Amino acid sequence: MAELKVVKKKKGLRLGGGDTSEAIGGSSLRPRYTLKVPPCTVSCPVGTKIREYLTMLKDGESYERVWEHITDYNPLPATTGRVCPHPCEGGCNREFHDSSVGINDIERFIGTYGIEHKLQHKKITDQVFPEKVAVVGAGPAGISCAYHLARRGYQVTVFEAKEKPGGMLRYGIPRYRLPDNVIDSEYSAITGMGVALKCGVKVGKDVAFDDLKKEFQVIYVAIGAQNGSKLNVPGEDAANVFTGVDFLERINSGKKVEIGNKVSVIGGGDTAIDAARVAKRLGADVTILYRRTVKEMPAIKTEIQEAEEEGIHFEFLTAPVEVVKNSDKATGLKCIRMELGSPDASGRPRPVPVKGSEFVVESTAVIAAVSQIVDFAGLERFRNERGWIDVNDHYETTEKNVYAGGDVTQELDIAATAIGLGRKAALAIDNYLRGKEEPKEIPLPAISYQQMNLSYYEKLPKIKKNSLAVIDRISNFKEISPTITEGQLMAEVKRCMSCGNCFACDRCWMFCQYNAVVKPAVKGDPYKFKLEFCIGCKKCAEQCPCGYIDMI
Repeated sequence: MAELKVVKKKKGLRLGGGDTSEAIGGSSLRPRYTLKVPPCTVSCPVGTKIREYLTMLKDGESYERVWEHITDYNPLPATTGRVCPHPCEGGCNREFHDSSVGINDIERFIGTYGIEHKLQHKKITDQVFPEKVAVVGAGPAGISCAYHLARRGYQVTVFEAKEKPGGMLRYGIPRYRLPDNVIDSEYSAITGMGVALKCGVKVGKDVAFDDLKKEFQVIYVAIGAQNGSKLNVPGEDAANVFTGVDFLERINSGKKVEIGNKVSVIGGGDTAIDAARVAKRLGADVTILYRRTVKEMPAIKTEIQEAEEEGIHFEFLTAPVEVVKNSDKATGLKCIRMELGSPDASGRPRPVPVKGSEFVVESTAVIAAVSQIVDFAGLERFRNERGWIDVNDHYETTEKNVYAGGDVTQELDIAATAIGLGRKAALAIDNYLRGKEEPKEIPLPAISYQQMNLSYYEKLPKIKKNSLAVIDRISNFKEISPTITEGQLMAEVKRCMSCGNCFACDRCWMFCQYNAVVKPAVKGDPYKFKLEFCIGCKKCAEQCPCGYIDMI
């Protein structure tokens, strides 16, 4: 603890006076306790209040209560805990001290606990409103919207074109990352609230959209973007050329796919990595071709690393120009070398072809995982000129009482983004149906590591997860990493720095020489300031670890 210099208070002197404060080493500034939003929540597309549930765990709250807290925002924590690239951890202030808190693993533990103990969702209201809502698409955006509306008393029916719900969660992510039973269990908990799920029903084909409008007061369109984009190169009509999403859907549906022993995968995103690792598990030698460098790859970094460990080869600064065919089969992929130029609209360096650098990669199958587009069959009325659905700030389309969200609104992003958009749309629909004004919330300030006293915190290593050895995983679809143990959970929870919120460390009270800080008599009650005693020396703010004190 720093040495404290004692200043004797003169009788009758009001230490809060401006000039007097500065004369004895203070200032005209005064402290104020200000709650702030931590960057983990700012970075979470769902908006989950991460700091709050980590504090609950620290304080010994039950896992069931923590599960209820998380699912107030995200009804699929066991799913996102497995597949989310955890942007929350990228925002974590602890990254500037040692390493970020393992939020994703903690969320997975709580979500898995919910499955294992068959926890049931609770409704926010006992009312059952007369309005009925149809949700088109049972992917993460659709099921999130349905969940949040059902909790608020609405009768919701979800229409799903495929035989099982889940969208890209089920048909676009390999089972070694997300097992079927996890999807089934979390969806079952949602339908257990009364959400009706009709699978194998394609709106626009099996049931007309206008017929839905006659039966339902509101419709939410969340059909995703489940068709793969073409390469637009000669020869890609070969029978053994697949898009990434088509290939993964076939595998996840249990269909047999002939790919031979040399597979070329084009792309640098998660779908490309997933397709490559699946092809490896089917016994092929796999090469990923990407037009930029590994630094620019948008795929999850740990997935790239695991793909390298599994023996998948990478050809960077490479782009396809033609599929080489023999009859109706691809036998190779003609490529060209690239070099990086000035940044494009994405902010990444633009790949520029190197003249005369063409070469051929032998291929018994080609998988193009470059992007995704929407299947608007039967719903063409909503397609804009760019191939998406336009919505306003309230997620309304141009058609009355029809809302939309997720990938279909050009929000091609992670599952957590879709879940967050589904929730926001549900709140907007609830406001509309109940005639409520959208709450005007005054946003709290965000807390950055520069506003904190990081030296207070002990350096604690991030937990190391176990995973299957390469030899034990490349020939099967077993889940690679287990859920962390309870001991690992609590070790990781303790690493949370409670950014922007008091955790009763007493430092403001200990370092104040003028009795201007009032320590609460009851644990959990707020600290207070006696500003008439304060000279504005700033010690309380400087010593506050979590940045809860502002000087104003």
